[in-house]
Amino acid sequence: MNGHVDTAQIARMLSAHEKEDNQAVKELRKFVIDICRQNGGGHGGSAIGMAPMAVALWKYAMRYNPSDPEWFDRDRFVLSNGHAAMLQYSMLHLAGYPHMTVDEIKLYGSAKAVDLSTGEWKATICHAHPENEVPGIEVTTGPLGQGVANAVGLAIASKNLAGIFNKPDADVVGSHIYCVTGDGCIQEGVANEAIAIAGHLALDNLTLLYDNNQVTCDGPLDWIVSEDVDAKIRAMGWYVIDVLDGDSSVASITKALADAKACKGKPTFINIRTTIGYGTTTAGTYKSHHGTYTDDDAAKQASEGVEATHTLTEGTKKYWSEVVARGEKLEGAWNEKVKNYSSAHPELHEALQNRLQGRYNFEEILESLKAPDTIKATREFNGVVFNKLMDNIPNMIAGGADLWNSNQMGDQSSRVFDRDSPAGRFIRYGIREHAMAAISNGLAAYSPGCFVPVTATFFMFYLYAAAGVRMGALSDLKVIHVATHDSIGEGQNGQTHQPVELDSLFRAMPKIQYIRPSDSEEVIGAWMVALGAENKPSIISLARDPALSLITNTDRHKVRKGGYVIVEKEDAVVTLISCGSELQFAVEASKQLTAAGIPTRVVSMPSIRLFEEQPEGYQDSVLSTKHIISVEAYVSSMWARFCTASVAMDSFGYSGAGKENFARFGIDTDGIVRKVKAEVKGAAHRRWKLLK
Repeated sequence: MNGHVDTAQIARMLSAHEKEDNQAVKELRKFVIDICRQNGGGHGGSAIGMAPMAVALWKYAMRYNPSDPEWFDRDRFVLSNGHAAMLQYSMLHLAGYPHMTVDEIKLYGSAKAVDLSTGEWKATICHAHPENEVPGIEVTTGPLGQGVANAVGLAIASKNLAGIFNKPDADVVGSHIYCVTGDGCIQEGVANEAIAIAGHLALDNLTLLYDNNQVTCDGPLDWIVSEDVDAKIRAMGWYVIDVLDGDSSVASITKALADAKACKGKPTFINIRTTIGYGTTTAGTYKSHHGTYTDDDAAKQASEGVEATHTLTEGTKKYWSEVVARGEKLEGAWNEKVKNYSSAHPELHEALQNRLQGRYNFEEILESLKAPDTIKATREFNGVVFNKLMDNIPNMIAGGADLWNSNQMGDQSSRVFDRDSPAGRFIRYGIREHAMAAISNGLAAYSPGCFVPVTATFFMFYLYAAAGVRMGALSDLKVIHVATHDSIGEGQNGQTHQPVELDSLFRAMPKIQYIRPSDSEEVIGAWMVALGAENKPSIISLARDPALSLITNTDRHKVRKGGYVIVEKEDAVVTLISCGSELQFAVEASKQLTAAGIPTRVVSMPSIRLFEEQPEGYQDSVLSTKHIISVEAYVSSMWARFCTASVAMDSFGYSGAGKENFARFGIDTDGIVRKVKAEVKGAAHRRWKLLK
């Protein structure tokens, strides 16, 4: 299982530096204490406890270049227990990342109020939890467990690229992924889902370092956990290493990291025993998790001759000074390797450069597709579009949470990514929706545009995945989520599977594009929007069943406007706005209302967010009547922004055939006509209302 590790040589090398290592750890702990004290708080305990771990990683284990934080083949570091952010900021500073200055670090924990001299809000790159817009930070972490799953995504990305591009004479992709986790992360469901996937896929380029300090926010870990963690992790297919002296030995951790790097066929879990707040007055207790430290705590870690805060001795500065030169040398050697690769494998080199630059073409592919003349369920035609894109865009990597067939996205068995086929682009996530979304965020974060991850399951089950979807949105990560069975038309599975309220969550979520196409033409438009978006995720929301009638005048190019008129009437009194499965009923209802003397227009609005991004004049031209009434089989919270009334749900769904469900809740043609007639004839009202 393991490659060759010369532990004796490592031991000799480390023993020669033991004094310098110990001093570096001591000064790192003092630096963290200074950060905690500078603005009266911070999550310092874990950072103090993990100081030897950080030194082992940043001094001895990881390949990175502080002069070029975006070097493609760098090792990736993820701080899943993101509350310990000051540890990462400290290491970026010590390792020589030029942007992470002491002045920036001194803004950690600051109120960041208005600068009275300029009237502008103060800003910092040292957020309370790591955020990925900061160079040197790969993913945004904080909600526990997310970083573990992101790290699995990063490891899949590296493994996949190596499977595609590495050759016996040239390993141009060699990124190893290091993830630090605490007691909290590995209790979270998303982390357990991701750990199981990583073991199953044999991701031997992934090392998970467990900061085992036996303390959580509320108290001792044994209040809530009694499992054998090592046995549990081994059972999920991991190689496990124990480090018992993690408080004091950089050497022990470094040896474990070398062993992990040499391990073949399994990811590695290093269980490192530490003490939260080591050496402080609150050491080993929950009080050290979040809080500041005393003068005595600072004095214990102070070095002789150094009186100022946030300061290192000359010896420790020298200790870290070689890191930049080492990183530049590593990147230079990689550049030379890639240059030689271009001569030996020119076609692969060109493909690799396209991936490095995030280049791919989708416009021509989508323009070439013809929407069928016959009625198809949007989930069915979406499968046609998806497979055309998968055939032509190597950046796309997709996976489903055990409902791939229900999503009707086609047989991908020839593209499976697994331990035996690392070059594959289809991931079987199993019934692990949360991990699927969070792992996809890691794939997207590996390098901008290098991967376009696609996920698939029922819309209802994106509620399980919502935390991962949200993290992708706030992290500006381009992931496309394909959701089917998206309304009460889902039918026989009943109200447990009918997501009447879930659209409100994703429509309200900043940055994410929720798109609900009504037919095949708009499905093409939805993919145009999703693939054309920069730095934002999308949800393409699809119907299980085909419409009962063909919708005319839909336009793939107008989807990017969010909403557009498909039925126009002179002197219209009513505008019906709809999307997805319900647009067909709105169109038919408009015919009956117009015939009854109530001229009615129809607007297709597959994306409220995209519509609200349009100029005000355009919005006014689309919404130009006295009565503006939305029609959708969801709870109508978002439509009240610009509608006078809504034909909508105010309850959960029902276990019945889809067509009958629309009739049961009055969201079919007859129900819309009846409710709109009553609304037009009724008394005027000033506020939005739900039509009964």
